[in-house]
Amino acid sequence: MERRRRAGIALTLTALSLLFSVTAFCSSYWCQGVRKAQKPFCSGGARDNCIRYNNSDSNSSSSAAGHYSWETGDDKFTERRFHAGIWYSCEENVSGDGEKCRSFIALTPPADRGVLWLSIVAEVLYITLLLTGVSLMSVEVCYYTSVIDGLKLNAFAAIFTVLSGLLGMVAHMMYTTVFQMTVNLGPEDWRPQNWDYGWSYCLAWGSFTCCMAASVTTINRYTKTILEFKQRRRNLERSLQNTQKTQEQESSAPVWDIYIHTLQGHREGFVDLSASAQNPSNYGNLNHFPYTQCDEYC
Repeated sequence: MERRRRAGIALTLTALSLLFSVTAFCSSYWCQGVRKAQKPFCSGGARDNCIRYNNSDSNSSSSAAGHYSWETGDDKFTERRFHAGIWYSCEENVSGDGEKCRSFIALTPPADRGVLWLSIVAEVLYITLLLTGVSLMSVEVCYYTSVIDGLKLNAFAAIFTVLSGLLGMVAHMMYTTVFQMTVNLGPEDWRPQNWDYGWSYCLAWGSFTCCMAASVTTINRYTKTILEFKQRRRNLERSLQNTQKTQEQESSAPVWDIYIHTLQGHREGFVDLSASAQNPSNYGNLNHFPYTQCDEYC
């Protein structure tokens, strides 16, 4: 029951890790922040978040209407919130309605795209190994019939979860490096003013934490089972040795008893002979002499 409980805990942690990793991989909230964008010129009746023309004189000519005055300081800029993931980077529209998304791979500097693709491949392998580990643990919990079969599945599941955790850690760190390089060397119309990690990034590292916890639980369960087998084997060998010693002692006791009885019988015969030698009257009756024939005695 304890092994089944530990197997259930490891399976739950691995399933949570798989769910978190898939959600983070498909989302675009690894990093989020704010970037400054220049306000567009006002057109029509729009007066918000735009630069107005200097058209106070209604009788001015069309050429004069084309002139405008720049607003000073940061008034000519507006802040747009953005969020980026492995696949897309999205930011708010100027009007505030909806978002405009671009491929994050296209935004990445050409020198860093190879690292980004390595990160994507590592993430895919991470999810694949997690899925394999979940499958093996499910078979171990639900379908295995013997302890040896369960132990074999446990060993393979531990290997897959450890490898997946290492790949996940490398993939997350590579994406962080690529994003920082894109912030410094990316397109001018995308570079953020300030940014921070989003909930997808936290979810990805939470997936890594659950994966490592599941791998530690699985390895601990495997090690404990092996140690239990070794302890039982030692106890069985000791019991067999004790049983063998007991049987040897019991089998040697009758032989020793027979030897003792034989020595006692011979000793009694010698005692009778010495008594006959001390009593001369016994020589008259040759029938009581130990030997039956008188000639042999002479």
